[in-house]
Amino acid sequence: MSAPVYVLGGFQTDFAYNWDRAGQTMYDMLGAAVRGALEATGLEPSEVETAHIGNFAGELFCGQGQLGGFFASLDPAWSALPASRHEAACASGSIAVLAASAEIEAGRYDLACVVGIEQMRNVSGQQAAAYLGAAAWNGREAQNARFPWPYLFSEIGDEYDRRYGLKYEHLARIAQINFDNARRNPNAQTRKWTFGPESFREDDTHNPPIEGRLRKQDCGQITDGAAVVFLASEDFARRYAARRNLSFEKLPRLKGWGHRTAPILLETKLSASRDQPYVFPHVRLAIQDAFRRAGIGDVYELDGIETHDCFTTTEYLAIDHFGLTPPGQSWQAIENGTIERDGRLPINPSGGLIGLGHPVGATGVRMVLDAYKQVTGTAGDYQVGVAARNFATLNIGGSTTTCVSFVVGTA
Repeated sequence: MSAPVYVLGGFQTDFAYNWDRAGQTMYDMLGAAVRGALEATGLEPSEVETAHIGNFAGELFCGQGQLGGFFASLDPAWSALPASRHEAACASGSIAVLAASAEIEAGRYDLACVVGIEQMRNVSGQQAAAYLGAAAWNGREAQNARFPWPYLFSEIGDEYDRRYGLKYEHLARIAQINFDNARRNPNAQTRKWTFGPESFREDDTHNPPIEGRLRKQDCGQITDGAAVVFLASEDFARRYAARRNLSFEKLPRLKGWGHRTAPILLETKLSASRDQPYVFPHVRLAIQDAFRRAGIGDVYELDGIETHDCFTTTEYLAIDHFGLTPPGQSWQAIENGTIERDGRLPINPSGGLIGLGHPVGATGVRMVLDAYKQVTGTAGDYQVGVAARNFATLNIGGSTTTCVSFVVGTA
């Protein structure tokens, strides 16, 4: 990266909270998240110089666009602030982080507020599934599916099965780990949910089929929520550390990033990789780009990963694409406990999208915030280790159409 970009902290709303049921709007959610982030970091509104908002489907779920104007309405200090909204399906939040960090690297601004936000529980589950289907190619794929995204990610599981073999027990174990992790997270949507062992089996009563090979517990949650991070230049970060009595050398920064976009149709992506070891070579490239920029030579130099698990098959593909195992052998890291919270390389200690929740536009920002918490030792009961130095993220929009990876770490 041409200039360091520091992460000063932020805030996440409670993903179990139903804003519509409480009579509150997306504007209320935005205000609560940003105020919470200002309080958590001790920053003043007047110090913020630019704002970036990740949001996928505000127009569909809430009839609301122009979210930059929402941000400018939150405080008089922001009434003429440059603010913009970014959309890349489930990777919208990460694209907002990329845009803000690019402005800081370019020297345009010293402090950026990055928000990811989505309100999704104000409509029925079936209507939500239809709205989320806008991230696929409308009229070209998943046309006969009741739920487009479980259908398409079941197809990804089918591709793994054709190439390498895939057992349901390994997908179920991913879900079980993430639900278990979520119980430790005070902001997780499912933290109070309880399950019996039959919920993680091919049991049509307790774990009913949704689409194809995917069952209820394989699916991420329809969630309301927002997350905020503040990104800063080196000059601002030095001043901030001094006034907060923090060690500047221990402030986390975005050490590396990767961003790749593939053709929108899943069929096109799978056909292009037919004779290659990785099912999605562009996902592997995004991760490798982040590693290269961060100076990470091997995945096991990381202390943990927050990855996209909109479905269990998504995390399954992330395991081998990160390099925890050879291509197609993700089951090895599941069976030997590598990905568990106390394993060699924990994945989704937050609970991930399955356990913590998936407010689509917020997820990429939330991942960066959780990576920040891990490397500053402030993740509470879901902290993976007191000496965590490097945490990676992988945020995916569509059927791996837009892929963004970050490495957040300290010196």
